[in-house]
Amino acid sequence: MGGPGDPPEGMPEGAPGGGEDEYRSVVFDESFVRAARLQEFSAQERMADHAPAVRRRPALRRGLSRQALILVMLIAVAFGTAIYMGVRHPYTTPTAQQPAEPLRMTVIPLSPQGKVPGAADAEDLYAHSPAAQFSVGAEGLPLPAARRTSHFSDSQVIAALSTAKDYIVESSLYPAVLTGGQIRPARVLVDPDQLDQFDQSFEHPTADGRHEPTGWLVRFDPSRVQLADSKIRVQGTLQATEIDSSTLEVTADGTFVYALRSTGSAASVGSGGQAQVSLFTVRRELHFRFDRDDLRMHQAQLVVSYVQAGPLSCAEDSVTHLRPLLAGQTAKAGGPAGTDPYATGSATALCGSLATSAQPKV
Repeated sequence: MGGPGDPPEGMPEGAPGGGEDEYRSVVFDESFVRAARLQEFSAQERMADHAPAVRRRPALRRGLSRQALILVMLIAVAFGTAIYMGVRHPYTTPTAQQPAEPLRMTVIPLSPQGKVPGAADAEDLYAHSPAAQFSVGAEGLPLPAARRTSHFSDSQVIAALSTAKDYIVESSLYPAVLTGGQIRPARVLVDPDQLDQFDQSFEHPTADGRHEPTGWLVRFDPSRVQLADSKIRVQGTLQATEIDSSTLEVTADGTFVYALRSTGSAASVGSGGQAQVSLFTVRRELHFRFDRDDLRMHQAQLVVSYVQAGPLSCAEDSVTHLRPLLAGQTAKAGGPAGTDPYATGSATALCGSLATSAQPKV
């Protein structure tokens, strides 16, 4: 029986709540039909191709396509790599590097105790001097065996040693620098952070331990002396050590012996009417530092320059040029220029005595 209010014979067919209710759970909406994997061919398609009644439809692609997914993954990997390299990059950026400290230099003239010995022939003087067994030129500065350090490879250590040697050769053995007044051969090897100090030293030389041209290179007063022999005698050593994870230091200690002759009226003239030759000795101890940019650019930071040179007169100015005492000359009376302890930023004037044993026996 029907419920209260229902027609005695039930709800008529087609009326709301009628016989369709029992089929409502199997009625398919349009989205369900579109998603079906099987599709019925039309009657015309079945007549033309004698095809089966149904065909399989390609699966619907949901979500991102494979190409889009790969692109998203590549972008994520690139972004992550950029962040990692920014944090763990092995080379420091220029803004993070410490600026090169200024070169500290000391130039000590060595005054002879008597007349400077001389001879007509440079080879004879060399043979009777402590430099008799020295090598000629750059051969006197052999590169040591290079060994890698904790943070620098063999090739980087070799690069540091080679750059230091090149600077010493250009600043101590190059004739155009020694007597020609050129500075560029040495300047191109100086770290850019020190170029202002280098240039100021030659434009406005001052005996302040920071701006003395003779602390950067060996240069003689060309109005007084000239090289009597281009075969300069040299004996020196190079040593490389690691200061920290980003810095190499090279210490160079070398002795250079020059045969010189007067360019003007000779103080001591040989039998041939030509000025006699005398020897002049320079001891240079240089400390170089290299960061990775310096190694790549073949440049160096000079941090210490300690120079002893003679025979010189302590009363002569050795800041701009070295003015050697030549054969037969003696040192002028008087000591070095006075030192004012109240003047800030000035260096103490120093002078030493050249031992007799350092002179050739003639």
